Amino acid sequence: MNNEHPINIPEPRMERYNPHAIEKKWQTAWEQSGLYRFNEDAPGEKFYALTMFPYPSGNLHIGHWYANVAPDARARWLRMRGYNVLFPMGFDAFGLPAENAAIKNRTNPATWTYANIERMTGQFQAMGTMIDWSRQFATCDPEYYRWNQWFFIEFYKRGLAYKKGGLVNWCPKDQTVLANEQVVNGHCERCGTAVEKRNLSQWYMKITDYADELLDFSDTDMPEKVRLMQTNWIGKSVGAEVTFDTPAGPETVFTTRPDTLMGATFMVLAPEHAKVADLTTDEQRAEVEAYVAAAGRKTDVERQQEGEKTGVFTGSYATHPITGRALPIWVADYVLVTYGTGSIMAVPAHDDRDFAFARKFGLDVVEVIRAEGAEPMAEDAAEPYTGEGVIVNSGEFDGLSGGKASIAGIVEQLEARGIAKAKTTYRLRDWLFARQRYWGTPIPFVHCPEHGAQPVPEDQLPVRLPENVEFTPTGQSPLKLDTEWLKTTCPVCGGPAERDTDTMDTFVDSSWYMYRYLSPDYHEGPFDPAKDPMMPVDLYTGGIEHAILHLLYSRFWIKVMRDMGLTKHSEPFAHLRNQGMILGEDGEKMSKSRGNVVDPDDLVREYGADTVRTYLMFIAPWELGGPWDPQGINGPAKWLSRVWTLFTDDKVTGPAETVSEADLRFAVHSTLKKVTGDFERLSFNTIVASLMELTNTLVKAKRAPVFGTPAWDEALDIFNRLLAPVVPHIAEEIWAARGQDGSVHTAAWPAMDEQAATRDTVTLGVQVSGKVRGQVTISKSATQDEAMAAAKENADVARFIEGKQIVKEIYVPGRIINIVVK
Repeated sequence: MNNEHPINIPEPRMERYNPHAIEKKWQTAWEQSGLYRFNEDAPGEKFYALTMFPYPSGNLHIGHWYANVAPDARARWLRMRGYNVLFPMGFDAFGLPAENAAIKNRTNPATWTYANIERMTGQFQAMGTMIDWSRQFATCDPEYYRWNQWFFIEFYKRGLAYKKGGLVNWCPKDQTVLANEQVVNGHCERCGTAVEKRNLSQWYMKITDYADELLDFSDTDMPEKVRLMQTNWIGKSVGAEVTFDTPAGPETVFTTRPDTLMGATFMVLAPEHAKVADLTTDEQRAEVEAYVAAAGRKTDVERQQEGEKTGVFTGSYATHPITGRALPIWVADYVLVTYGTGSIMAVPAHDDRDFAFARKFGLDVVEVIRAEGAEPMAEDAAEPYTGEGVIVNSGEFDGLSGGKASIAGIVEQLEARGIAKAKTTYRLRDWLFARQRYWGTPIPFVHCPEHGAQPVPEDQLPVRLPENVEFTPTGQSPLKLDTEWLKTTCPVCGGPAERDTDTMDTFVDSSWYMYRYLSPDYHEGPFDPAKDPMMPVDLYTGGIEHAILHLLYSRFWIKVMRDMGLTKHSEPFAHLRNQGMILGEDGEKMSKSRGNVVDPDDLVREYGADTVRTYLMFIAPWELGGPWDPQGINGPAKWLSRVWTLFTDDKVTGPAETVSEADLRFAVHSTLKKVTGDFERLSFNTIVASLMELTNTLVKAKRAPVFGTPAWDEALDIFNRLLAPVVPHIAEEIWAARGQDGSVHTAAWPAMDEQAATRDTVTLGVQVSGKVRGQVTISKSATQDEAMAAAKENADVARFIEGKQIVKEIYVPGRIINIVVK
């Protein structure tokens, strides 16, 4: 590989490994030489590696390190493999924490945010990453969020951004609307306050237009768990809408099992359903109104949780469309107004929730699906039958196969009679896009008394956040109180108008940011279209907690960009991989309240960055994570001291070893082969384990005749390069101390000698009567006589067969040697 960054720094050789003496030196040298600046014209196939950017809270915690050091090692490895690697970083800077800090500390969120960014950038650099900081930006930069506003207006023109009234989740503490995805167990994910329901007019993004396409993962390689989470969140259901007559007019319900229509024995409405008031009789009104009020204090998540079902009878009845039977109409909070039509036909014999409800309130249970050969459902059955089978008790449909096989035909018959029609519904709801906060992208609309909501002209973007604003303890947005900012003119008539005082959901900031890294200084659009071939991101890494928030929104956003002609791609990333979580020493999630937080800055001060990097890659399989062991980091620290001594100490001490040239080359090249494969698989803990094992072999080889031979020199050169992605500082120092040119990080990854990495011998355990008594190393092509002779010559084995009668000899080449004696 062409080594274009001459950064050798002459320095007297140190006797002992001192990470603090070398790490800052090399970080400065790398920055001054531009070693990690991405050059689009450099040779090599382009590779875009990206780790999810952090919120600038003020400090990088150990989780940030865990999420970043392993992908950094892989990006370094790819560069040594000859790829031209883009590895950028920025900051997801808008959001409530900055605003809450502003209220608490009486400071502007921008001041707090940019101070945190400066500190965290320094911490990233102390990590020793190959991040190209020339492409850094923060999403609160006006030059960035102007394109959020531009996108919003373009989406509006395409009918994808719209405003409507409806029930929304409201956080009374943060004084803002929350999307369903931002409500966790009925509480605000940010502050933990119980969420309320309010009827407000809000901006939405029509993500539902892309529901079917979002279910297609053929252009992106994501972990199965992420695909499943997104699939379930979108919640596509194929079935039919069936119409029932009620005293308040026809009511249409959605069902995925129209084959069970004859088993419907009651109807249930969501508490928010528009017909509830009209269907409630005077005798039931007080009870129904109290129930509806109580349901309004629950979130959708709480209402869907397992537990005892609650409900109240309206006093009215619906008419079954086939039998004419009167079906009591109930109100229950396990039915959601946002799913289907907000009402259901209840078939208790074949649905768990309906069955529990019917048993609690003494409602009829009518079996209409029976398993092949089964007895009729008992009147006192303890559970419903939810499988497929034969339709029974359903008149003209009796004898048909219940389930997918008959649904289409049944729906066709019901459609011909005007009772039902085929329908597909989704759990996914349009993206609730507006927030009643200050620290976010202002929505670029003005409201005119005559012309209503109008987009801000493009040449007036960005609509900047005013800087000198007043924050109130109530959490009310300062934008509503800033008269100078609020008052403006209508772009249509020039008359007085007011700006929209809502800001965008901060997930817009991360929906398209991966494109901005391609051309962060481009001013003619959100990104330079000439850079589109760099997309999609080749490898995107981050936490699985973003599966149905950031990741789903980003997939939607890029599909719209494609339809706008901005990009040729349908997905933001070609491959996604999730890291696990580093837990506290107690096995719990780290938090200040638990007192189990590990500060990486303290670790760097004590051990150095390379040791911390090593331990975080070694501690557990990267995709799983695990608990922090405060003693565990001592192992990597000792290992790096041994590595240092191996390269820098010419003295040979200790007993002589018998490592041959073939042994040494086998150890080096087989390790190279395994480490290369493990980098492909993102198996970082086994990479470190292999390097440690190779160190042991090299220490032994230093006390053997192979020391000082060409094979020894080759071993050191390859080992130096293998170290570079994992421990970049010590590898660079060793490279320079060995008199090599340029940087080890632009040196080529070693070429493997397949023959050297393959041995003609195999080591097998020797069993005597089924118990392992020793080991022998034999040729892979050894005959049974040769294998047995070698086994019997082994001193440990000989002790157990001496004086015994050998009754059987078993040899399975490459696997087993067993000598049975009596």
